[in-house]
This record gives sequence, C-alpha cells and structure tokens, in this order.
Amino acid sequence: MESLALLFAASLNAGTVLAIASLGLLINEKAGIVNLGAEGMMLCAALAGFATVVHTGSTLAGFAAGMAAGALLAAIFGGLVIWLNTNQYATGLALSLFGAGFSAFAGTRYVQEKLPEQMQFNIPVLSDIPLLGPALFRHHPMVYVCVGLVLGLIWFLYRTRAGLVLRSVGESPESAHALGYPVRRIRLIAVMAGGALCGLAGAYVSTVYTPLWVEGMIAGKGWIALALTTFATWRPARVLLGAYLFGGVTMLQFHLQGIGVDVPSQFLTMMPYLATIVVLVLISRNPTWIRINMPTSIGKPFYPGA
Repeated sequence: MESLALLFAASLNAGTVLAIASLGLLINEKAGIVNLGAEGMMLCAALAGFATVVHTGSTLAGFAAGMAAGALLAAIFGGLVIWLNTNQYATGLALSLFGAGFSAFAGTRYVQEKLPEQMQFNIPVLSDIPLLGPALFRHHPMVYVCVGLVLGLIWFLYRTRAGLVLRSVGESPESAHALGYPVRRIRLIAVMAGGALCGLAGAYVSTVYTPLWVEGMIAGKGWIALALTTFATWRPARVLLGAYLFGGVTMLQFHLQGIGVDVPSQFLTMMPYLATIVVLVLISRNPTWIRINMPTSIGKPFYPGA
C-alpha cells in the first residue's frame, strides 16, 4: 500500500507538467489557434528557468523566466500566424524545431550546473496521515497551483464575459469581428497566455521535477500535452484527469522496474506514447463527439478585410 501511495504521488507530480502545458494549449485552441510548437517552447523555457535559478537561487524567478520565454516565443508565433497568415501547423513545427536546436546550443554551459538544495514541502498535520499524507499532501506548491489553474480557467471560460468573447472568437471570428471585437488582438493575447503556461511547465520540469539541464529533457511532453487537449475534448477538468492518467502511465514504468518486473526497459519507456496513440485512436472512432466539442474555427486563418 505504501508503494502504491508513492506511485500515486509520483503520478500527480508527473501529471502536473502535462496539465499546465495542456491548459495553455487549450486556451490557444479555444481562440482558434493550433500551436504545435509546445515542445520547443517548453525546452527554451526549461533552459531559461534553470539558468535563472543557477544565477539567482530563486525558484520563483526561474518560473517567471520560463513564463517570459514561453510568452515571447508564442508572441513571435502569433505574429506570424495571426498577422502574416502563415500556416499554423508548419509554423508550429518550425517553432518546435527551433526551440529544440536553440536550447541545445545555448544550454551547453549549464549541463554540469547544479541547483541549490530545495526545501521539502509538507502540509502540517495532513502530511502525517497514513497513506493519504505521502500521496496527497507532500507535494511542491505548484501541484496545488495546477488544480487552482484548472478551476480558474473553468470559471474564466464559462462564467465571465471575457471567456465568452474568447470562445466566440474560436467559434466564429467573423461574427466576433462584426460585433466590434479585435479578433486578432484577442487571439494574440490567448496565444501568449498559452505560451506562458507552456513556459511555466517547462521551467517546472528543469527546476523542480528533475532539477537539472540536459539537451532534449522535455522528452515529448509537449506533444503529449497537445494530444491531451483532444483527449479532453477541450474541457479543463478533463485535461487535469487526462494529465494524471498519462502521468500515472509514465511513472508506472519506473514502479514496475523497481519491483523487478521482467519487461524490456524500451517497452516501458514507450508506454506513455503508446497510451497516447491508443487513446487518440479510440476517440477518433466517434468523430461526431469531437466535432461537437471542438472550436469551429480551430486552425483556420482569419482575414478581417474578407
């Protein structure tokens, strides 16, 4: 039972990375923009966050640097696809490739660097509860912030005027433009907000989740986060549940290795990606369900003068 509690705790920790990035991508897609550059943004943000903590010793400063790096790259992406009307998918792939290459080049000097020792976080009293304490109440505050982000995004999208405007831009930008809303500016803000969350996820990876810097350390999490938005049918609460599910699959490989299960390590390593493919295949069997929940204008350019 104790090992299961530790597995559950590790799943929450791993799922937090995916959930934060997926929430950012969900904001993008609710506004009608598909950003395939999540992997590259997270890599650059991971480097920015790690380098900032190395030089300042502040994890909060590292998170801020990661968010700034993600927002900056997202702003460049947004300028290209929203104002210059470049292809969203090609531009996103280019951003992902750029982020991978740039982070590898710029991060060379940080490969051997070490971060200051981090304090252990425990919620008083609750962390001492048998089984539940280790599973739920001994996490970094960002795990709980992630849950707060999900609740906040649900409230924003479905309980505020700004959220309604954002969703209307994703459903029918022509109608929103006719009503006088600055569609392009709203989309850019959404893209930058999504980039900031992807950046936060990347910085969390390099400063808390695995506090080190190595080339390509995001290891496909950006692509899994992208798939999660479809898996969750663009609903924030389902994003969180899906992230914990994929986090559990990721951690299961280490748990099985730890208890001596005789399975090739390569098979265990590919489990998260195999699970992603299986889930997407199962979802695609019901295209009507996806079509009902998917923003109508997702991936489509908008021309105000048309």
